[in-house]
Amino acid sequence: MQFLYEDGTEAHFMDPETYDQFAVPRGEIADELTFMQPNATVQVLAVNGKPSSVQLPASVELSVVETEPGVKGDTVSNVTKPATLETGAVVQVPLFVNVGDRLKVDPKEKRYISRV
Repeated sequence: MQFLYEDGTEAHFMDPETYDQFAVPRGEIADELTFMQPNATVQVLAVNGKPSSVQLPASVELSVVETEPGVKGDTVSNVTKPATLETGAVVQVPLFVNVGDRLKVDPKEKRYISRV
């Protein structure tokens, strides 16, 4: 299914083959929504024909919109800082990541994988 938009109470999706649209209550998929951009393709799981949850891909690519600059000369391995992504999700990233960088993140684990 294709994610269309979120209106505060529901997330709206469309079947790209039939153009059928439906909504899922925001509370049921709030964690997943923080990693979904409009037009993203996701799997929607249904119970008795009613959409109940969303399964995201193993990784998504998102841009960094806010993070502190890394300290030059800080070479300790595995040091991280928080970064806010374009969807509002916050993940821990290495110090060399800057605003504007595009990242591959694991939405299930909510973790940084790499820069792209």
